[in-house]
Amino acid sequence: MKVVAFNGSARKDGNTAILVREVFAALEEAGIETELVQLAGEPVRGCTACMRCMKEQDRRCAVEDDIVNECIGKMDEADGIILASPTYFADVSAEMKALMDRAGFVAMANGGMFRRKVGAAVVAVRRGGAIHAFDTMNHFFFISEMVVPGSCYWNVGIGLDRGDVKGDGEGLRTMRVLGENMAWVMKRLYG
Repeated sequence: MKVVAFNGSARKDGNTAILVREVFAALEEAGIETELVQLAGEPVRGCTACMRCMKEQDRRCAVEDDIVNECIGKMDEADGIILASPTYFADVSAEMKALMDRAGFVAMANGGMFRRKVGAAVVAVRRGGAIHAFDTMNHFFFISEMVVPGSCYWNVGIGLDRGDVKGDGEGLRTMRVLGENMAWVMKRLYG
């Protein structure tokens, strides 16, 4: 079994990645393979509404000049998907939103590619707006007919400067429990 995570932060290996790696630690202890894809430094275009994905049904987006088709392929192959984003103006980053829009359309066009995969959202935040970002990513999972495990609190870690989330004990514990619950669900679905 494999979980692939997509870090929508503009900071490679920042607070969002630290939180994802905490989830990964629990998944790896359970014997689940993990992979982190960081969108930092990658140009990610929004959906152009060309609807070619609906016509072609080839599991790809018609926009070919960025990383999104590679990401869609990784989502298709994985058993679990983590979407992770910092909170930008009470929502996900533009890169994360573009990835969700394009991957979501491709998945729908191809008969529900992500149906019954396990999905989890991870949010880094300085202070407020995290729950809206969390909801945005969960909406992607729910409309994709995915299975979403919970944790002991919302999947949020607090910190501003790189590494600050390491001081959020409750946030780190939440990520660890999320990984444990994700592994439990995956083993029952796919084990």
